Amino acid sequence: MQMSHGSAAVIAEISAGLLVPAAHISPKFLYDGLGSKLFEAICELPEYYPTRTEAAIFAAHGADMARALGDGTTLIDLGAGNCAKAASLFPLLQPAQYVPVDISRDFLLGAVAQLQQRFPHIEMTALGLDFSHGFQLPDSVRAGRRVFFYPGSSIGNFSPEQAVEFLRSLRANGGADGGLLIGVDLIKDQALLDAAYDDALGVTGAFNLNILRHLNHLIGSDFDVGQWKHIAYFDFEHSRIEMHVEARTALTVHWHGGERRFERGERIHTEDSYKYTRQSFVNLLERAGFATSRVWTDEDNWFAVIHARMM
Repeated sequence: MQMSHGSAAVIAEISAGLLVPAAHISPKFLYDGLGSKLFEAICELPEYYPTRTEAAIFAAHGADMARALGDGTTLIDLGAGNCAKAASLFPLLQPAQYVPVDISRDFLLGAVAQLQQRFPHIEMTALGLDFSHGFQLPDSVRAGRRVFFYPGSSIGNFSPEQAVEFLRSLRANGGADGGLLIGVDLIKDQALLDAAYDDALGVTGAFNLNILRHLNHLIGSDFDVGQWKHIAYFDFEHSRIEMHVEARTALTVHWHGGERRFERGERIHTEDSYKYTRQSFVNLLERAGFATSRVWTDEDNWFAVIHARMM
């Protein structure tokens, strides 16, 4: 068995999820160094419409967004990854400080080092942390005009109730003059949704299965990735894509301080991606204490970018 590199809290969190009857793992553990690179590859796939659709919205309406936000903001990029989305808006937004936040710290630091060379006039403060349960920004982040940038429909990884709580935590960190620029995936034809999360090349499958390799590193488990397969589908009742890994055969997994037997066909739930109508997400923002300022969509209404202000 591999040696564990995770903290006691991380080990306890993962172990608890693996031991409940319907096993689950938080999607934040999809994003180690390799997972982040695989997600970059997913964003290039023809089936994965969110990235290119959102990029087209930014290209068409970026100037409007910049006018709505104003320049000189403290731009806090949640789940920044390679920072490319925010960087594409820098010429328009002209932030005074850029604060990328990501759980994959080493990957983030490498991206920011390259970005700082391209934009030396922008102050950059990278934060490698887990913000999935809310967070408190450090003193190194400027207090005034904080704008949270949360593109890519990652808000869909939270259930609607969790999303409200998370957005409230942003509001608490934002200040009276703060705001939010957020990407939201909209409900559409099921075939488009299913293909986006189960592509022909199998890149999304590799991304999903990599979570098991990451767990081996974090909790000293002995998952054999080859004994599992990727499952993804749209759940109409809950308006969400579900992703799972499914055991190909009966097996037992051991880890530091625990073990579990899985029968053939038994699954571990790894990610949800909730889809919204424009109005249902506006309602959710209002529940969290935000006032919707502007909504921009593509021609097909597949995706929305929303600017909201603190109420």
